[in-house]
Amino acid sequence: MKISLVIAPPEAQPSAFVVFRDRLDASVRKARALGYDGVELALAVASDVEIPFMRRLLANEGMRLAAVSTGRVFAEQRVWLTHPDRSVRGRAVEILKGLIDVAVELDAPRVNIGRVRGIVHEGESVETAQARFFEGIGACAEYATPHGINIVLEPVNRYETNYINSVLPDGIGVIHRLGHPNVKLMPDVFHMNIEDASIADSLVAAGSLVGYVHLADSNRWAPGQGHTDFHAIVRALAKIGYDDDVAVEILPYPSADEAATQAIRYLRALIPRE
Repeated sequence: MKISLVIAPPEAQPSAFVVFRDRLDASVRKARALGYDGVELALAVASDVEIPFMRRLLANEGMRLAAVSTGRVFAEQRVWLTHPDRSVRGRAVEILKGLIDVAVELDAPRVNIGRVRGIVHEGESVETAQARFFEGIGACAEYATPHGINIVLEPVNRYETNYINSVLPDGIGVIHRLGHPNVKLMPDVFHMNIEDASIADSLVAAGSLVGYVHLADSNRWAPGQGHTDFHAIVRALAKIGYDDDVAVEILPYPSADEAATQAIRYLRALIPRE
């Protein structure tokens, strides 16, 4: 497995749960120096990143782009796929397609769908929300398919959304019902610590549906700073044959540099560099 660090440009709001909110060149170089294999870009719109510059930067630093993440689309653009207003849903899809284009241009294999999936709105049914979500994510998946890009769906805990909270049963059930071959699951062990009875057992249950993984401890600090059993998580991923990217998405505590350093030191003991 390869370990990446989630980063965002300096204009990102604190709600973009990343360690480094800085110039992208500075963040990529810091991540490389610390021993990460790559980065994940948290973007609000495609224009947040200059493609030729980022392509050169990644190549020069020998870093990979593991994913383009979309949490900032929900938090900063205020659009989502279950919104009652069709025009808002359409805007969400267009932004997501733009981020798929970024992934294509920068050779990232996946784009994540977190809170931008939306919520079950008051007075509406889960079935109504799901129909809207399936329409939107289906359009994104169809757009991504010719380019070989996966869409990875992140279950998010109940305190942040009321739709698709757990890996088991929520996420697994939605992926099976959707039935699109390039839509996978993106377990985030911080959310799983809240929603899943057993992180390891849920990962094993998800099996080949796992398309990407976010790592953070129980307090959303660096792995090793809380009570999450990362040894069991790594064993579970090995059991299902997952040997792809994992990414560190943590709070910048006690400081950004310390958090990023703590995370890679702890995880390298469990996931040696290939």
